[in-house]
Order: sequence, then structure tokens, then C-alpha cells
Amino acid sequence: MPRFTPERLLSIPLFACQGAAVVLTLGCWSGLLKANALEAGSAQAQPASAQAPGQNAAAAPVSFLNEVMPLLTKAGCSSGGCHSKPEGQNNFKLSVFGYDPQLDYNEIIHDAHGRRVFFAAPEESLLLLKATGSVPHEGGARFTRDSAEYRRVLEWIQQGAPFDPPEAPRLKGIQVEPKYPTLAQGASVPLKVTAAFSDGTQRDVTARTLFSSNDKELVAAGEDGVLKAGSQQGEAVIVVNYMGSVDVSRPVIPPARKLAAADFAAFPVLNEADRMIYQRLQGLGILPSGQCTDAEFIRRSALDCIGRLPTAEEASAFLADTSPNKRSKWVDKILSDPNYAEHWSVKWGDLIRPNPSRVGVKPVFLLDLWLRDMFRRNVPYNAMVRELLTAQGNSHQSGPIAVARDKRDPVDAGGFVSQIFLGVRMECAKCHHHPSEKWAQEDYYQLAAFFGKMRSRGQGISAPISGEVEMWWYDASGKGVAHPITEAVMTPKVPDGPEVPYVAGVDPRVQLVDWMVDPKNPFFARAIVNRVWGEFLGKGIVDPVDDFRASNPPSNPALLDWLASDFVAHGFDLKHLMRTILATAAYQRSSLPSESNVADQRNFSRSLRRRLPAEVLLDAVGDLTGARDTLGGLPQGARAVQTWNHKLGSEFMDAFGRPNSSLECPCERERKPTVVQSLHLMNSTGLQTKLTSAKGRVAAWAASQKSPAEIVREVYLSAYSREPGADELLAASSYFTREGASRAEAVQDLVWAVINTGEFVFNH
Repeated sequence: MPRFTPERLLSIPLFACQGAAVVLTLGCWSGLLKANALEAGSAQAQPASAQAPGQNAAAAPVSFLNEVMPLLTKAGCSSGGCHSKPEGQNNFKLSVFGYDPQLDYNEIIHDAHGRRVFFAAPEESLLLLKATGSVPHEGGARFTRDSAEYRRVLEWIQQGAPFDPPEAPRLKGIQVEPKYPTLAQGASVPLKVTAAFSDGTQRDVTARTLFSSNDKELVAAGEDGVLKAGSQQGEAVIVVNYMGSVDVSRPVIPPARKLAAADFAAFPVLNEADRMIYQRLQGLGILPSGQCTDAEFIRRSALDCIGRLPTAEEASAFLADTSPNKRSKWVDKILSDPNYAEHWSVKWGDLIRPNPSRVGVKPVFLLDLWLRDMFRRNVPYNAMVRELLTAQGNSHQSGPIAVARDKRDPVDAGGFVSQIFLGVRMECAKCHHHPSEKWAQEDYYQLAAFFGKMRSRGQGISAPISGEVEMWWYDASGKGVAHPITEAVMTPKVPDGPEVPYVAGVDPRVQLVDWMVDPKNPFFARAIVNRVWGEFLGKGIVDPVDDFRASNPPSNPALLDWLASDFVAHGFDLKHLMRTILATAAYQRSSLPSESNVADQRNFSRSLRRRLPAEVLLDAVGDLTGARDTLGGLPQGARAVQTWNHKLGSEFMDAFGRPNSSLECPCERERKPTVVQSLHLMNSTGLQTKLTSAKGRVAAWAASQKSPAEIVREVYLSAYSREPGADELLAASSYFTREGASRAEAVQDLVWAVINTGEFVFNH
């Protein structure tokens, strides 16, 4: 094939063509030059002979990895809304935030016959023409021809658009400063981002960094990294992203009047957690709400801890108790209540329970029995997780095998373990580098490799029956897990830790759990204490509770670390953890906001009102009315928290947010109230049947010799764990004196009205 030198190409009348024809010509010329380069033996970059006359060959080389890709990322080219969409944009596809530089380089230089760069006339490269808007570009102009960005990309093309050699420095991480800036309202402060490279050098990369704020009204982050405070007090999180490496800055806008330690003297410190919360609130200028009433505490703690209402007798006795330690005694009592195991098994069932139509009815039932046994015996959390994740055996004999049977693909098992037990969502890394974290595809598949040598025999999953026995065991001769792109067999590696080479005769899952339960593990204990804290306080210290990442930092890092250390020091005892949380002033606060904390939802300055979970609410209605739903697969009179899968029919629980059993791990239930829920409580046949049941409490109250005031008092103690106020007693008693109303109708109307109040449906 004849060689086409740059001089020969330049003799062709390029500018005789216009518009789209120019683009086509550019692509053809670039293809010819690429053919010359391949003929000369160049695999990735154009040789010096491909430079146009007059170019400065002695200029310092421009790094594709450390300069060109960050520039394109900053311009938005490699964002999910542009060329990093799964299908790309207009036949041009880049990796998210440049996580796969080799793919991006090939796409820019070689894809579409090399039409995007033109070495004979670099200024006419389609890459630059599109970016500057010189030719039509759906994304518009991303920078101008007189900008530093333009000059740097142009210089790179002039140098032959080389890919970085293997020995070139690679990005190791970034650091943003200042980390915790304090801004007055309306003030500004610039951030500086420094990148560290493998050769020990550092570089200011602020101009190439992406900045985003979690609260733009509070603190806005400009493209240049300058923060602008709004007119409110509080704290924002600024996520700083440079080429997939993430750091955060947490600017604080303090109140006009700074708070002193003396301002918190009136608020109780019940354990070390409270000290850390007060320190945080003091820095933010937020005063907490006061403590909740005894009635609020007994009802809230019972519903949160054991999933049932206190009885009228329990509530009455607690309110009458004058001992200073009655709250701690009540906590001890409910932690030993049989309903504790039922309630927490439902919560963990949401996380690990498979769909019985997929895995089989018996395996799911055995898993539920296993869960309830774990909580009933208060098995330490580390031992519980070890038994679950290292299970082998018969799917009709071992409950934990249901999880292995469901997560039979090691790739699914790795992501499941990471999210549920480490609090890290790595699903993004299944296909590409995580866009807001450090996890790469290698991390995801190396975690999956711990499960890669599991073998099974018998009937696999055959939905919707999957009823036959299946045996599961570890087989050292298993094929392992291959990387989806390189196809290399992955060596197991713990997240953010060392590789764990296969050892003869040792199940790698055991090695994984050994690492997980080590007291020094940075994920395991923090993930579970955060999850349990979120259940009791309505919001995790890291929220969502299973989304630990640099760009989603804990609201109170010291609190999270203290809880985790205390949990480990007490042998991973879940009841100790719950007792610690229930004993805090933070948990025992009122839900009524003050002027100081009305906007606070993150720092535990007040209790957050939450709708009761579906099973708990259905049991509460049953406790108050004395009539229960008949639930399939359960004995007559069983409580809703005893349901062992989400397919057991219940319109009530479906209306109030019971997860869809066909979905993968729901993890977090939808707690927002809906119109359907309101209509269900007001008009459902099921509720009317309970109110009119001849064997229920409503009929018993109506038939009793109790006065209307005594009935109202007992209803209030049963539903709200408190006595009615004078106005409430007067209004409720009026049901009994209405013209034409029978005593039975009066009690039915009273209980119906109580069930339809926010005080009953919400836990506050």
C-alpha cells in the first residue's frame, strides 16, 4: 500500500469541501494516517513522523490519563447523561468518569475509522470541532478555542495523541482543602483539590475536578470549586470527584449566635453517645428537643423493640411507677419478651429471605425458623453471620442454604454480602468503576471469587416450584470467578484489603468471614450498628443505612465509631447494642421540634415520626380490637410478625408497605403514608369485621358494666399508652350520649376514630 505522508495529504484541497463533507474527509485522512502508523509498527500512538510541519516535537508530553481524560470528564463528556450512557451518544461511548481509559482511548482514536482525530491538521479534529461547537453538537460547546482546555487537547493531538506508557505516573488519590470550612451566611470560600500520583508527585487539579453539593440551597458549589453559602444555618456535603477518585468537604454555616457547652447543661447525658451528639449539635448551633413523656417512651420502645403495643395494664403500671430507673427496667423487660425474636426476624427476613416461588417453600420456611432461633437465643451477630455465609448441606435440612440457593451465582453473592453485611453498595462496579466511590470491577469480582468454588447437586432453581432437595458444598476444584472483560480468573480479595489466595482444604468463605468479624474490620461492626441505630432513630448515622461511601459520609463519625467499638467489646451482642441505643437521651427525645431544630433531620436533635411497619400496625389493630386476621400458613390467632414469607395473603399488609416478594432484597421499606392506606383504615371490610366481632374487645367493652369514662380510659391506655386528657375524655364520652346510638355503636365508633388518628398509626 502506498504511504500517505503528511506533506502529501496536505497537498489535497481539504477546504474545497464544507460542512459534513469536511468531517467525512477528516475521518478518511485520519484513517489513512492510522494505516501508515500501523504499517510502521505503532500499536497505540502516532509516530513523530505523523506530526504536521511546524509542530513543537520537543514540548513536554501531554498525559492522556492525567490531563486529557480529566478535561473531558470536567466538560461533561463522560457523564451518565452524555457519552457515558449505557448505549453511548451518537455512536460515541466513553466510560463513566474515565474508569476504563484504554476503552476511552480506543474510542477516541480508533473507533469509526479514526474520524475523531486528524493528525494532518489537528485543529480540524472532530474531537475539537464538536467540543467547541464549530460543527453541530447535540451537547453544545463544552469549551472555547481560546481556552486552556482547547490548547491542551490540541497539543496532545499535535504530539500524536499518545496513550500513556506503562511507567507513566498513575493517580493514587485526591485530597480536598479545607475539609471543614466555616462560612458566614452569604460568604464564599474556594476549595483546592490536590492529586497524588504513583511517582510521589502532587498536582493541583481543582480546575479539572467535578463538584456537587447535597444541599444547593444551603451551600452551592461552582464549577471552579468556589463554595457559596446561602441564608440558612446547617451543614452541607460537597462531593469532589477527579477521575473516579472521591473526597468530601463538609462546610458549616453556623448560627448568628454561637452555642456554648452551658447551653446544653439542661439536657441529660445518659451515656457516651449523648456527649458526642451534643458536641455535634453545638457546632451546628442546634438545640435538641426535650425528653419524651413516659407514655411516649413506653409505647415507642415497645413498638420499635418487640413490635407490639404495651397492654393497658403495662402502661398504667409504668405511668404510676415513680422509681428513677423505671425506663431501664422496662427496656430489660421488653428485650426478654418472646415477641422480640418474631419482630426482628421480620426485619431480617426483608434483607435475606428469598422468594419461595423461586427457591422453594420448604427452604424459605427453614430459613425463617433459623432466623427466629438466632434471635430467640440471642446468638452473637458475628456467629450468626458466620453460620449463614459458610453454610453447606441439604436445602431441606439447613435454613441458611436457602440464601446460597438463591444467590447461586457468585457474582450475586458478592454484591449481596457487600450491601447487607458491609454496608457498601458495589452493584455499580459490577459493570464499571463505581461513579462515586473507589470500587472498580476488579474489587467486585474479587469479592465474588470467595463464592466461586461452591458446587451443588440436585434440582436447581425451577420456578415457580423448586421443590426438590439440593445439596451445596465447597469444592476446591471449582472453576472460580472470571473477570467479564479480561476473562482472567480472579483471586479472592476483601474490599479495600489484601488478596486471599486459595489455600488447599480451606473454604475461602471462612476466610472472608474471619476478615469480616475481626475487631479491626472497618466495615462489619459499623454496618450493623448503623442499621440498628436507623431502625430505632428513623435515620442512620450513614443514610441510607447500607450506602457507606466517601461521598455519603456519616453525620456523626465519632458516634458511629464509638457504637461499633462498644458493640465489638461486648461480643457482638445485639441486645446490648439495642439496650445502649434505647438508653440514650437521643432515642428518648420528644418528636416536637423547636425553633432551633425544626429543619434538622440528620443529627438526632429530635425524634422522627415514623409510620408503623405493616406487620406491627396489623398486630396493633388486632391488639386493640381483640380480633385478628386469619393468615394462610399460620395457626389461628397468629400474629402478623409471625408471617414467614411475603406471599402469605394480606391486603392490609400489602397496603401498608409489605415488600413485594418477587423483588430482590427490598432492604428499606417505603414508610410514606398513602391515600390507599387512609381509605383502608376508614372503609375496609376487614377493619369493620374486627370492630363488630362478637368475640372481640369492642363487644366485651360494650357488654361490660364499665362507665363510658372507664371504657374511654382503657381504650386510650391500650392504643396510646396514656390517659385521655380532659377535653379528649369529654369528646369521646359524647359518643355514648348521641341520640339513637347504642352502646355497641358508641364503642365501635370510638375505637374506629382512635385507629384513624396519626397518634395510633405513627410511632412518636
